Amino acid sequence: MSRSFEIHARTLSVLTFASRITGLARDAALSRVFGVGVVTDAFSFAFMVPNLFRRLFGEGALSSSFLPVYARIEQSDPIAARALARLVLWRLVVFLAAVTLVGEVILLLCWPPAGNPPAQLSARLVFILLPYMPMVCCVALMGAVLQVHHRFGPTAAAPIILNLFIVGACIGLSIPAMHFVGFNPVDSTLHITLVALSVIVAGLIQCLWSWRALRALNLRAGAITPAARDGFAQVVRQAAPMALGLGVLQINTFVDGLIASYPTLVGPTLFGFDYPLDEGSMGSLAFAQRLYEFPLGVFGISVATAIFPQLARQANNVPEFCALIARAMRLVVFIGLPASAGLVMLRTPLTAAVFQGGDFTSEDTARVATILMAFAPAIWAYSANHVLTRAFYARGETMTPVRISVAMVALNFLLNITLIWTPLGTSGLALSTAFCAIVQMFWMQRVLAKRIGPIITPTVRSSWLRSAIVTGLMIGALALTMQFTPADRGWWGTVWTLGLLTAVGGAVVYAAAHLMKMPELGWAMGRTEKSTA
Repeated sequence: MSRSFEIHARTLSVLTFASRITGLARDAALSRVFGVGVVTDAFSFAFMVPNLFRRLFGEGALSSSFLPVYARIEQSDPIAARALARLVLWRLVVFLAAVTLVGEVILLLCWPPAGNPPAQLSARLVFILLPYMPMVCCVALMGAVLQVHHRFGPTAAAPIILNLFIVGACIGLSIPAMHFVGFNPVDSTLHITLVALSVIVAGLIQCLWSWRALRALNLRAGAITPAARDGFAQVVRQAAPMALGLGVLQINTFVDGLIASYPTLVGPTLFGFDYPLDEGSMGSLAFAQRLYEFPLGVFGISVATAIFPQLARQANNVPEFCALIARAMRLVVFIGLPASAGLVMLRTPLTAAVFQGGDFTSEDTARVATILMAFAPAIWAYSANHVLTRAFYARGETMTPVRISVAMVALNFLLNITLIWTPLGTSGLALSTAFCAIVQMFWMQRVLAKRIGPIITPTVRSSWLRSAIVTGLMIGALALTMQFTPADRGWWGTVWTLGLLTAVGGAVVYAAAHLMKMPELGWAMGRTEKSTA
């Protein structure tokens, strides 16, 4: 069996790490310039809309339905495969452009009244940002083509462009910067509007960046063949159920965002009762999501993305397929469990180091850190769900993940509308998402095991137990080290403390895994030595 997916996962992790670092810089700029309030709520809600489409269709359904078909055709008829890619890309552009136009018209017809400025700001930002949706979906699909040809870099690096543009728009038009160059500072609503416009410019550059990487494949070669048309029909048939199957976390996050945005979009009451969440809930939830998505994107999704082409090729070889899934499950838990524990323990210094300053106060830090504590325990489950869902899709099973996903969306909604009325408040939205992810993981692996044989084998359970021991040792080392760090340390002190604690935690994980001779340590570093699943 080929062991190359760990190498590709490492490459993706490195590039995704760089993009996530710039993403944290982006969010740090947003938090310091705008703080937590109506403006941040409006931008977070508006930015969530194209990102939902990106995750459901660009990186999710369309790429996942397209990639196995393209990989299969490319093995036997490369010309037909390129014709398929060309067909899907151009029709995607037309379809998403039409969806964007319809969305803009609906938004204009439902424009909020003049007496609700927060809702008007949200509508304006959604109107500006909606055209980013077809751009980022096309970037993701071009990335799927490149992945089959083992080129993971261009698409993984594309988010850096977006992040740098947002940072530039935030800082370049901030009040100190405007004073420095002799202009009157812009007000916050105009400023955030200009930030939204910078996203559109970045989207155009991302498309050009990805298309340039794709040109070497010469997609224009050859006519549209019957094989390409048949492949296109198969991609379309699979895309809709895959959107639900892969998108349960994104749909749950979107539902969380709608509930958190209610005070900004509608008002402070619901049927005459005070709404349990207040303004700033959406911004706080979004900032916490950025922090837990850092390890998820760097490691969990990178593993699932890198393994998917190989799963598609091994779908008919059950022993190899099972072994590949088992390795991936061992790897995501080895990485995700310490990441979950680390985020819980370091939630406050991490939030303060990234966001606190300017208009983002220590009270905002405590609020976001509390929400992060509810999201973080399921990092390993979020990661495993990406792997398991792609395993179903590699086998051509699209409806099984859909049925599970629909149940999880319903459960998440019921928990959301219950927990927000408890003292948990906004944290209840995060806790519900984490709980549903864990339930989904165990449910999907049980169903998949009925199809292909045991996944959580004794070897996998032993690996998970050792990962739990490593995590426990890390928790103990962090707790001990935190006893000797100062409580009042300022921003630089917080950064230094966070760096120290991260180094201690990483060193303990590395040392413990090395002493226990865990092969997952080598896999995480891109080594490909053989092991049994």
